[in-house]
Amino acid sequence: MSLFKLHSKFKPTGDQPQAIKKLLSGLKAGHKEQTLLGVTGSGKTFTMANVIEKIQKPTLIISHNKTLAAQLYGEFKQFFPTNAVHYFVSYYDYYQPEAYIPHTDTYIEKEATINEEIDRLRHASTQSLINRKDVIIVASVSCIYGLGEKKDYEKLGRIFNVKQKIKRNELLRQLIDIQYERNDIAFYRGQFRVNGGIIDIHLSTGESVVRIEMFGDEIENIYIFNIKPSAAKPVWASDLKNKQTTSLSSVNILPAKHFMTPKDRMKKALADIRLELKKRLDELIKQNKQMEAYRLERKTNYDLEMIEQVGYCNGIENYSRHLTGRSPGEPPSTLVDFFPKDYLLFIDESHQTLPQIRGMHAGDQARKQTLIDFGFRLPSARDNRPLNFSEFRKRINKVIYVSATPADYELGRSQVIAKQIIRPTGLLDPAVEVRPSSDQVADLINEIEKTTKKHQRVLVTTLTKRMAEELSEYLQEKRVKVQYIHADVKTMERVEILRDLRAGKYDVLVGINLLREGLDLPEVSLVAILDADMAGFLRNITSLMQTMGRASRHREGRVIMYGDKTTLAMKYAINETKKRRKKQEIYNKKHGIVPRTIKTEFHESIININK
Repeated sequence: MSLFKLHSKFKPTGDQPQAIKKLLSGLKAGHKEQTLLGVTGSGKTFTMANVIEKIQKPTLIISHNKTLAAQLYGEFKQFFPTNAVHYFVSYYDYYQPEAYIPHTDTYIEKEATINEEIDRLRHASTQSLINRKDVIIVASVSCIYGLGEKKDYEKLGRIFNVKQKIKRNELLRQLIDIQYERNDIAFYRGQFRVNGGIIDIHLSTGESVVRIEMFGDEIENIYIFNIKPSAAKPVWASDLKNKQTTSLSSVNILPAKHFMTPKDRMKKALADIRLELKKRLDELIKQNKQMEAYRLERKTNYDLEMIEQVGYCNGIENYSRHLTGRSPGEPPSTLVDFFPKDYLLFIDESHQTLPQIRGMHAGDQARKQTLIDFGFRLPSARDNRPLNFSEFRKRINKVIYVSATPADYELGRSQVIAKQIIRPTGLLDPAVEVRPSSDQVADLINEIEKTTKKHQRVLVTTLTKRMAEELSEYLQEKRVKVQYIHADVKTMERVEILRDLRAGKYDVLVGINLLREGLDLPEVSLVAILDADMAGFLRNITSLMQTMGRASRHREGRVIMYGDKTTLAMKYAINETKKRRKKQEIYNKKHGIVPRTIKTEFHESIININK
């Protein structure tokens, strides 16, 4: 029986059928690395979905930013409504890592704000991987960071059976041991409520409440309530009244936290930390670093006392090597380790995502080494880290790189390159023109007015966050319905801004590189690139090609580049677009295809931020 079932009213067309066939042949032939080179709007996501349905393997899709990951999550939820499709990104709304700046003697303590909804979604991901085979996870590059040991996560789960003999207090103690908290009034995910012989457990996924009914010292019944997932809202007793339940004979309650350490290992870990501390203090004193030794001893002993008394300390992840029982230098367990060995991997927008994965480890190690050298952390803190690129590659089973502009790395390693140049809709690459940068804002406003009169949307790309904000403010003064978007805008708010653009709340969206790779905005007919002739990363060939691609989902799609000279990057992007456009026109004429604007439904919102 097939696990994955693709639901779509469309069939593969254009270049999709041959691309799907080519990729499937490569997978069946045992090729480890392949590339799907598809122009914007050619339906690469639909091709990926067809490959997943045919290959029938648990799948991980890695994207380079949270906004694009959210869009992909929405698309795959629509394609696979009966399967477990999840969203896995960093759960920090704000994150300031611990750091030390020697030349100013400045210590910066770790500061973070956790988004509870994203944490809920992360738990839903890992629990589905443990309990199901029909799983698709759309993740950001945070999936290469330590997540806690899968074997501990599974081992510490508590299994309860109907007719099981167990005292109520012992059952409650077991829930507390796996980090569930008691709340008898309104309880949130990761909490339980007790009313006589009835124990309600709000699972860490936020999707279900398990009810255990006891008669004396025996479990009489187990039920599960499926509820509307939410991390922000508690579940009240009245919420479960008249709710449809499913009766279970057994239930496995997995831990409320990903980072869990069995008691026997915790005792050994604390002893090992003390041994490492003694050794490191001896080293520092021999190097005549008394200040660093004093600082390290004081900080580590305080952390040890906190862990012994309350089971936690700020920065406990820096002791993860000892807490998980790993050897020095051994890579951490990550989301990838929760997948079975034969999983399928897609790296979306690979030209951006792979460099991110490659660069994470080096930056992390440089910061940690400074903390170690100056007595803020033990040397084992180095092992609280993301995977390095070599370790990541070893965890790849079979991978398909996906991009409109794949880099030399992907093209050079891929045994199969499947191209999608022809769009199913017959849409052409956008028409491109270059205009002088003098009075570019006045000219832009004129073009916005013409475009919005036709109920079409506009994207404007700037070089900096400040320029994006100031231009948005200026356009608002001119009564343009505009919003800006950049990295400082919270993850979930970015998703809602994009939905509001499509819905018509805004006519214009101003941003930087967030308006490039992969964003599905078919209502956009004009992309304006300010200061297109400036040198640098945001105006190189790949960036220009990706930005221009945002206009290729509309029948009247066009691009205006503002610049006083035509750079080599501009020239290449314009010529490549013309070449593709000519090929597409020939195909359309041969098959009698009339281009039509893409019509897509709004993708499911991950969270309603107004609630």
